[in-house]
Amino acid sequence: MGRMTEAVKHLLIINVILFFATQLYGEQMYQWLALWFPKNSNFHWWQIVSHMFMHGGLMHIAFNMFALWMFGTPVERVLGKNRFLFVYFSAGLGAVLFQLGYYYFNFLPAETELLSTGLSNEQLVQMMTSNQLQDGLTNLQASTVRAVLPEYAQIYYASMVGASGCIMGVLAAFGMMNPEARLMLIFLPIPIKAKYFIPGIILLDVISAITGQSFFSPSNTAYMAHVGGAIVGFLIMWYWKKNQFNQNRWDQ
Repeated sequence: MGRMTEAVKHLLIINVILFFATQLYGEQMYQWLALWFPKNSNFHWWQIVSHMFMHGGLMHIAFNMFALWMFGTPVERVLGKNRFLFVYFSAGLGAVLFQLGYYYFNFLPAETELLSTGLSNEQLVQMMTSNQLQDGLTNLQASTVRAVLPEYAQIYYASMVGASGCIMGVLAAFGMMNPEARLMLIFLPIPIKAKYFIPGIILLDVISAITGQSFFSPSNTAYMAHVGGAIVGFLIMWYWKKNQFNQNRWDQ
C-alpha cells in the first residue's frame, strides 16, 4: 500500500489523542464532544463535528482507524488531500443528517402523542430523570406514558460517537474507484467485489436500523449514520466522475 498519506496520518493522530483523552477524563469528554440528540440539554453545535473524533472503546477506534488507513490511503493518493478531506467530512455530515433524521422520524410521533394528553416537555423530562410517574396523572396520561415514554427517552438520551460515517464515505469512494477490488469482512472471509460488497453493507445497515437486528456490529450502532455517510460519499464521487471532463479526472 505504500507510505501513509498526509491527511490520513493527521486524522489518525487526532482520533488517537482524543481517545486517550477520553480514557483520562471519561464521561465529561463524552458529554462535551459526543453528538447528543438536539432536544437534550447536553447538545451543542460543535458536536456535529467533534463526535467524528470520539470513539466508544478500543475495538471501536481500532476498527475505524484500520479502515481509514486501508481505504483512506489509496483514496487520498488519487484525489489529493483537499478532495479527500472534502469527501471525509461531507460523509460525516451526511451521517449526522441521516441519523438525526431517523431519530426525529421516530421521536416526533412519540412526542406528539405524549403532549396531546396535556403533559408538558418539562414533565416528560422530570419523569425520565426520576424514572417514575408524577403524582396526579390521569389514567390516560399514565397509560400513555407507560407505553410511549420508553421510546421517547431512548432517543432523547441517544448520543453518537465515531468516525464510521466518514469511513463509509471513504469506502464508497474506494468502491467507485476500484469496483472490481475484492473485499472481505473479518467475520465472513469470502472475497466479494467492491461493487457488490459496499451496497450489501449498506443494505444490511438499513435492515439493522429498521429491525434492530445486528449482523456484524454492536446493537447500539448508529446504522443510519453508516448509510448516510456511504450515500454522500457515493454521490460526491458520482458527480465528480460525471462532470469533471479534464486531465484531473480521478477515473482516468
